[in-house]
Amino acid sequence: MSVLRTAAAASLVNPGSTVMPGSIHGPLLTPTPEPTFVTTNVDVYYATKQALKGVSLSIYRHEVTALIGPSGCGKSTYLRCLNRMNDTIDTCRVTGSLLLDGQDIYAREMDVVHLRARVGMVFQKPNPFPKSIYENVAYGPRIHGLASDRQYLDEIVFGSLEKAGLLSEVKDRLDQPGTSLSGGQQQRLCIARAIAVQPEVILMDEPCSALDPIATARIEELIDELRTNYTIVIVTHSMQQAARVSQRTGFFHLGVLVETDDTEKIFTNPRDKRTQDYITGRFG
Repeated sequence: MSVLRTAAAASLVNPGSTVMPGSIHGPLLTPTPEPTFVTTNVDVYYATKQALKGVSLSIYRHEVTALIGPSGCGKSTYLRCLNRMNDTIDTCRVTGSLLLDGQDIYAREMDVVHLRARVGMVFQKPNPFPKSIYENVAYGPRIHGLASDRQYLDEIVFGSLEKAGLLSEVKDRLDQPGTSLSGGQQQRLCIARAIAVQPEVILMDEPCSALDPIATARIEELIDELRTNYTIVIVTHSMQQAARVSQRTGFFHLGVLVETDDTEKIFTNPRDKRTQDYITGRFG
């Protein structure tokens, strides 16, 4: 990304600020890759209240897609549709088409447990299990039957911790509780737990909102590394974060997907005035 483009994008995020070149480092898009998810005309209702209205969005393979917008705009509701977490809410009803690799994830024959292994999730607040660090990561492969013996399970656990950038920090205390780690380490443990079951997609719902700036920077670096092997969708209230980590951004407002485009275009030349007003701080 050129210095001029970087500075322009950052000035929209924080008008009047001085920005060093490269502070928005999401690489420019190559020709459109193959979509992992194709969602069309998605409506979501909580009882009689409509939370999403006709959302159509494609999520592309090995990209980071950021969902931004003010609180209550529907971005987390949409994220939870992608692995059917909304099923846990009795009053929630989802309509429309949601295809994962061409397969309808709301089809009657869809195995939801298998779906949630394919589409992992990392939540806003780190939520390690009340188990050891090792057992936090080993739990998923065990229940999904991915490890035939202890040696292979060890390989999965150590490999997942390595991918999550945590192994060097915990390798000598794997038997200690996951809850004994710092907040940033706990979140990386949750990421290791998610990738241990070999997902295709990782959903992240404001994964840095409870973390300090140093831990946030480490998670952002990790996201950029993980997209080589996974498709990532992140909900964030931080426009700076969306600009730094994503290749594509969707802006939600009042349950509507206002627009989606490559991240640089969203932050430098949005098509819709509502997007322009949001990213320049006129509302939100």
